[in-house]
Amino acid sequence: MPDPAASVYLGVLGYAWLWAMAMVSFYLFGTRVWRYAGVLRGARPEKRWDRLPERFRRFAAQVLGQQRLREEPLIGLAHLVIFWAFVVYAAGFFWNLVRGLLPFLPVPYADDVRWMALALAGAGFIGLAALAVAAVRRYAFPPPRLEQSPDAAVILALIGIVLVSWLTGWFARPRLPALAIAMWWLHMATVLGFLAYLPYSKHLHLLASPFGVFFSALQPGGMPAPSEGASRRQEFTWRQLFSGLACAECGRCDRACPAFQSGASLSPKMLMHQVKELVRAPSDGAFQPEGIWACTTCYACMSRCPVFNEHLPLVIELRRRLVSQGEIDARLQEALTNLGRYGNSFGQSPRNRAKWTQGLDFHIKDARKEPVEFLWFVGDYASYDPRLADATRAAARVFQAAGLDFGILYDGEQNAGNDVRRAGEEGLFEVLAEKNRKTLAKAKFSAIVTTDPHSYHVLKHEYPAVNGGFRVWHAAELLDTLLRDGKLSLQQTPPGTATYHDPCYLGRYNGVYAQPRRILGELGVGFQEMPRNREHAWCCGAGGGKIWMEDLPPASGPRERPAESRLREAASLAGVDTLVVACPKDLVMFQDAAKTTGLADRIAVKDLMEVTEQAIAPAREKTHA
Repeated sequence: MPDPAASVYLGVLGYAWLWAMAMVSFYLFGTRVWRYAGVLRGARPEKRWDRLPERFRRFAAQVLGQQRLREEPLIGLAHLVIFWAFVVYAAGFFWNLVRGLLPFLPVPYADDVRWMALALAGAGFIGLAALAVAAVRRYAFPPPRLEQSPDAAVILALIGIVLVSWLTGWFARPRLPALAIAMWWLHMATVLGFLAYLPYSKHLHLLASPFGVFFSALQPGGMPAPSEGASRRQEFTWRQLFSGLACAECGRCDRACPAFQSGASLSPKMLMHQVKELVRAPSDGAFQPEGIWACTTCYACMSRCPVFNEHLPLVIELRRRLVSQGEIDARLQEALTNLGRYGNSFGQSPRNRAKWTQGLDFHIKDARKEPVEFLWFVGDYASYDPRLADATRAAARVFQAAGLDFGILYDGEQNAGNDVRRAGEEGLFEVLAEKNRKTLAKAKFSAIVTTDPHSYHVLKHEYPAVNGGFRVWHAAELLDTLLRDGKLSLQQTPPGTATYHDPCYLGRYNGVYAQPRRILGELGVGFQEMPRNREHAWCCGAGGGKIWMEDLPPASGPRERPAESRLREAASLAGVDTLVVACPKDLVMFQDAAKTTGLADRIAVKDLMEVTEQAIAPAREKTHA
């Protein structure tokens, strides 16, 4: 086949045409990308160059391996194939472009190199098959909340033309050189047009998402650095704005969001879209307070996003601004006032924090006055809510039966501040954390244990080191160790069959999935998994301060609250009569849901410690007789 770039078209050499097309494409591409880069440079700085080996490993797994898409095997495989076909064809295109623009180079076109041509042909065939799967899924069997825009059709068509034009030209080379040359030009023009179009389209994520993955948060929880909040473009960090550019509008975040699915006016996907519009235009974002306050901070959106967008930092930044402006739910304001005044959301005297211990037949040490191995950080709900007193005492009796050397802070404990911080009250969080740090510094202990996943997360990840640092255990982790070490004598198998709910701050945030299940196995409890389990577990709806807020009517018609939906899921399992939880807020939320759904007689809600106490109860009673 003659050299396509060396031929004359309309009296002009092909090299000149190719140069003109390339300059226009690169100019349109470069000016748009430079404009976006300018917006990001004008945003608040945020360090994302740390821990480079981890970032490269994540890039390899999530960009090159498309790991997060494997939960949908067919479309995940199709997406992986399209990605790698794109990589191969991009390599072939730039090879041909450089050769066409610089004809003096002593290298052939990529099409003339046998191994490269075979790679392009193979990638083209499997890429077209994958493209067909993606098209059928998008238009015949679209999942909920998948964006159906003309842009998507244009992108699919352009990718199809890129693959078909090269394959047609390659097969036409021996017998139809004129067709081969035409297809070569069609291929080059389509790719250059594709390149110019992408930064202006809704599919900018094809370029942005690999960088989004590389610069994603490595610490669980996505907590932004302290700030006064944000609503205008320059008040967000560059990484928060970048999430809008990287969004694929696939709807996975909406499908995973308990607030959205319960009818609240929060759509994580639309939040990303609003951020993208904020990057494109200098006006304030059209963020609706009702949607911002609907978030439970369950982390499901971020854990499901294939491009590692960071919804929660955006929500928290927006909440901080709303708090500073006084746009806050009345019940939440009352809880925050109580927390500032009393150190707990119940508005009770700190002297009542250990009132639950009055039902015990042994004394719990005061860790401020005598050294202990484990400091039990009890938490507000486990301390003050009368509905949780039995579960809290059960935990104490299990610790006692295991011979654990433990103590509590009594009235010295303050709310740990996890939900305060995620409700947008950064200043109050700092006050609570400072008071707790001073109390912890006076106590002598080797590790902290807590039954509250919210306290567990913030103490483990967001408190500076005290006394040279300490390990933080959730009670499920410690109980799992105690059972495996033979520290508890099991006397009977708790009756019935149970299922287990993964708390958001224990599961998605901290990856504690195996231990509670091992405990139930060690206890001999009959067990069934819920359909939505582990990282896909549904939220109870209490996190992020939602437990302190008024329930608003659904924005999109009557739907169930997250806790009610989750309880029905547990009750639908044949033979299951107990829902086991490992979070005080879960216990409250699901017991309330059992009443509102009329399922209180069908399924019992029990704390993991209560189930454990059932298994060791005869031995405990004998010990304390």
